Amino acid sequence: MRFNLFRQSDIPEQYRSNFNHLYLDIAWFGILSGTAVNFLNVYATRLGASGFQIGLLSAVGAVVNLFLAIPAGHWVNKRNTNKAVFWSSVLFRLGYVFWIPLPWLLNEQGQVWALIVLTFLMAIPLTPLGVGFNALFAESVPEQYRARVAGTRNITFAIAYVLSSLLAGFLLKNIPFPQGYQVIFLIGTIGAALSSYHLYHVHPLQTESSTPLPTLTVDSTATGNPPREKSSALRLDIWQTPFRIVLLGLFFFHFAQYIVTPLYPIAFVRQLHLNDAQIGNGTAFYYLSAMLASTQLSKIVSRFGNKRVTAFGAFGMASYPIMLAFAQNVLHYYALSFLNGSIFALVNGAYANYMLERIPPNDRPPHLAWYTIMLNFAILGSSLLGPAVADATGLAAALILFGLMRALAGVVLLKWG
Repeated sequence: MRFNLFRQSDIPEQYRSNFNHLYLDIAWFGILSGTAVNFLNVYATRLGASGFQIGLLSAVGAVVNLFLAIPAGHWVNKRNTNKAVFWSSVLFRLGYVFWIPLPWLLNEQGQVWALIVLTFLMAIPLTPLGVGFNALFAESVPEQYRARVAGTRNITFAIAYVLSSLLAGFLLKNIPFPQGYQVIFLIGTIGAALSSYHLYHVHPLQTESSTPLPTLTVDSTATGNPPREKSSALRLDIWQTPFRIVLLGLFFFHFAQYIVTPLYPIAFVRQLHLNDAQIGNGTAFYYLSAMLASTQLSKIVSRFGNKRVTAFGAFGMASYPIMLAFAQNVLHYYALSFLNGSIFALVNGAYANYMLERIPPNDRPPHLAWYTIMLNFAILGSSLLGPAVADATGLAAALILFGLMRALAGVVLLKWG
């Protein structure tokens, strides 16, 4: 089979620069994600962070997004999209620089709280970056090429993530603690800077009008649509439509998905006693499996539909925390990583389309605004509740309980979604 991932011979010349920079942007972002972001919770755990503190690392971003999503949409709408995205990315990623010297400046608990504060501050520019990038993508990629560019970016990200996480695990194994983490934080910071560099070179097309992609923005004007009174504010009337069932079902799905996330690094470090190289290998297995499963997503969805793939996938995701509760060695961890990667790839590729199928095509922004709010409420509540339940019941019991909750979420989506 001919390898043509980055083939551009059939792409008009005026589009190639944008496409190349979008591919390089996600490649460097994959390196950032596979190093600094991937090992943040593990580092906090090795510093002695409690489950509550690890939960806060996820929760503070959700809090910021809940309050700033709508103002961020208005802010981006009033500015050049390219410049708004670039400078938001610079301000957001500047925070990674401050992760590097923390071991020289603070004791272990001081570092944990500093990471929480930095994560909170970084979430402020991250909000307009998330809103603005969706608009920039729509403005810089013609509609007929969007699926191709998005698919290539997903594969590029997976490759960069797998390779960088393997490298990070190797470095952490061979460099003493905490200097090894400073090295991978530095690598992640370089990846962040180069990702922003390539975002700077992605420019809206001036020769044609692009219809924006359906995005999870909370303001229709942020995606380039003409402002409409109907969709300029959050609409309570949506809760009187059948879409409220979708919102509640996805809220429960995301709540069950994220409630166990803060417990993973605790299980890896304190239950399985994994070293950093083994954790990196497991992450690599996860994304390798996800990449392979993604190639079959279209066939599976065409046969079963987005709703069933999402529901059965949520049910399948229950296996990870339940089996992790009984895992005893690194081989169990590797097997679980590979299995969960493929299941999550199917869920992640289907649930958004399942939701979009139930939204009126001419009224997407306010519906997606409510989804964004419910998603962040789910992340916020679950990130704080999960560690509290684990403290009360014990780690293994909490993992089993939350696995059963994921299975129930699958049933709810299948029966009532």
